[in-house]
Amino acid sequence: MELLWMLLTLAAGTSAMPEQYSRAVDWLSRYGYLPPPDPRTSKLQSKEGIEKAIRVMQRFGGVRETGVLDDETLKLMSTPRCSLPDIVGSEDMLKKRRRRRRYALSGLKWHKSDLTWSIHSYPSPTLSPGLPSNLVEGILTHAFKAWSDATPLTFLQLPGGGGNPPSGGDIRVSFNSLLHDDGYPFDGQGGTLAHAFFPGRDEVSGDTHFDDHERWSYGGNIDSTTDLFTVAVHEFGHALGLSHSSSDPSIMRPYYQGPVGDIIHYQLALDDKLAIQQLYGSKEGERPGGVDPNLPRLPNPPPTRPTRPSDPTVHNRCHGGFDAVANIRGEVFFFKGANFWRTTRDGSLVSLNPAQIKNFWIGLPPGTNKIDAVYERKSDNSIIFFIGSQYWVFKDTVAMSGYPRPLSEWGMKRKSGTLVDRVDAAFIWAHNGKTYLFSQGEFWRFDESQKDQQATRQPESGYPRDNSLWTGVPSYMDDIISWGEGDAYFFKDNHYWVLKSGGMNQDVVEPKSTAVDWLRCPVTPPTSAPANPDKPNRCRCDLTGSASSPTSNYLLVSVLLLVRGIWITAM
Repeated sequence: MELLWMLLTLAAGTSAMPEQYSRAVDWLSRYGYLPPPDPRTSKLQSKEGIEKAIRVMQRFGGVRETGVLDDETLKLMSTPRCSLPDIVGSEDMLKKRRRRRRYALSGLKWHKSDLTWSIHSYPSPTLSPGLPSNLVEGILTHAFKAWSDATPLTFLQLPGGGGNPPSGGDIRVSFNSLLHDDGYPFDGQGGTLAHAFFPGRDEVSGDTHFDDHERWSYGGNIDSTTDLFTVAVHEFGHALGLSHSSSDPSIMRPYYQGPVGDIIHYQLALDDKLAIQQLYGSKEGERPGGVDPNLPRLPNPPPTRPTRPSDPTVHNRCHGGFDAVANIRGEVFFFKGANFWRTTRDGSLVSLNPAQIKNFWIGLPPGTNKIDAVYERKSDNSIIFFIGSQYWVFKDTVAMSGYPRPLSEWGMKRKSGTLVDRVDAAFIWAHNGKTYLFSQGEFWRFDESQKDQQATRQPESGYPRDNSLWTGVPSYMDDIISWGEGDAYFFKDNHYWVLKSGGMNQDVVEPKSTAVDWLRCPVTPPTSAPANPDKPNRCRCDLTGSASSPTSNYLLVSVLLLVRGIWITAM
């Protein structure tokens, strides 16, 4: 309660929700602006400490320094970025460092100036058809050239022999999928983009890996693709020993900036030059160089295309009919068949392409191709899956031992006296904190606030009740979530309805498009009336939305993680 009060006092002049401020404290801790709370002493952050951290973050990010979580600051916090901490060490060290420069160094470097690099695999021609191997080599060579133009460093590409990739090199580049033997697996399209290891004596030092499930491009002018050159320059900066810069412009700025433009004539910003020269010294004279003498010639970048290539997932993603929808850890998951789509906390779709359930949720039966309902239990943050007459309890993304168990343990009987054999929808209503399970036109309520889940896994007296009590929404829904400021969102086919502020009997509830508002689908006229047998209202398929609807900002979030010296770029 004390933390909530502190966060609300730091919300001066903003329209953000209290939930955002709790996440902001996590954000400040993750990126080094706040020390993490001490679990041994239950020490909480102080109001003064949070305000001070916000001011430091605002100075570093180049926004107006107010000490409160205003709209400009919250927007910066949601911008795609690296997640290496911006602040490393004490604040006194930060102040001393900032008096000299705005960039940061990792403390690691190569103790030689002649470096070799090699390519061990190339992008998938299916996902990245515009990047043949010779073009990839040219793009990477120019990415190294950006750093060698400012330093005495030289970069020599080691050729392969006999059709085989080279066996060595200081910086080894590869395009990999999922598990690839470095302990940091990729997660398929739409997740992590790339990672690179800092210089050192480890076998993987300097190595840079790109996720081969991504759609890489040259020039960044093709919609829904990622510019290889921009990511490569940034990652090679880390492979050479650089951390983040608070300067703008800077290729090492923690917030993703998109394509850099003309890569053939690209030059580092002043801040990046000073940073790399701090490690390796400056180049004698002004003559560019330091890469292979026969610099590959690159074609002109392709023109900007207003539309992307045909997306085979549009039909599945944009035509609704989801098996389950769930609010898990503040993100919304849309399950359909053997796949799911995922939106982030700011309402942005993580990827246009679905992820496979079996690769993310470990412990469900092999061949699972339908999830009936999912919800996150608030008392212990476990995640409950319902499939047919069984249920599973997950700790994060792994099923707990002893599951599945029979649905009959929940004690749900229909008015007819028969046991429930399937759950259609499940959610925790933010209005009262109770858990609601729905099945074939009836619903049951549970109180799961106690830690003894076995004792509370029985419905409250007076249930079941008819779904028709929730007026203005479909009586037979696909699923329900609490979202926004605690409003209840009912999903059916390709539409959703919002019951605001704990209401159950709102007569006028306008259906909206799930495809447009949640899943980044094109705005098209509805092909059929919304599937609401009680209130067949017209669907409004526009982008205006309301304060309670998901944001129409479809920016894909990019995150960089530092784990034992490894950079992981995620989108």
